[in-house]
Amino acid sequence: MIGDMLTMIWKERKSLFVSRGSRLRAMVNLFIPVLLVAIYIPWNEGRDWVSSPVALSALIVPVLLVGTTVPDSFAGERERHTLSTLLASRLPDRAVLFGKLAVAVGYGWLVTLIAILLGLVTVNAAHWEGHVLLYSPTVAVADVVLSFLVATFVAGIGILISLRSSTVQAAQQLLMTILLIPPLVLAVIFSVFHRQIGNTLGGIDFMQAVLIAMGVLMAADMVLLLAIMARFRRARLILG
Repeated sequence: MIGDMLTMIWKERKSLFVSRGSRLRAMVNLFIPVLLVAIYIPWNEGRDWVSSPVALSALIVPVLLVGTTVPDSFAGERERHTLSTLLASRLPDRAVLFGKLAVAVGYGWLVTLIAILLGLVTVNAAHWEGHVLLYSPTVAVADVVLSFLVATFVAGIGILISLRSSTVQAAQQLLMTILLIPPLVLAVIFSVFHRQIGNTLGGIDFMQAVLIAMGVLMAADMVLLLAIMARFRRARLILG
């Protein structure tokens, strides 16, 4: 099983930038979120970047990177007429499924960690005061753990959509719509009930909020993984 999954990961890794459009477009998609998190926001925030919740803006990186690549996982194979060949191979269902999931999550998470480290370099270079600035333990743990959980969450939704989408573009549009709706709804709710929300959440500190977010995302990721395993049916995909 492990060997088969590594084979699938190797196959997906090689096609990560090739099959998902031109290299130039792929680099632009990669560069913009990394530029924001690694240079622009840390430069503007200054020393507060290493200790404030603003550092969680790094979570935009896995959302954008995974959100633009994972729709290709099955919809792209279907567009390129390679899905039947893949599903007819000796690779077991779980190897195919988790190999694609691992590449999407690993790509988004690794780039996010690199952006977080580059942000630390930017803060030290722009606001040097004779000693090295490091992330506070809370911010460091929040960035590392939440970025992984967010990448897994987006990849899970993306694979569910990609399994049933006929084209990559349709899968991307639906995924980004799903990802954008909750923040917009929350923004509207906050704008209307900001005083009540502020009073309710006033007693919750940053670490407690991070732990709550971790718990919610872990539960959501488990539900998505179970849903993916339940909906992945090789015979149905081949016939489809």
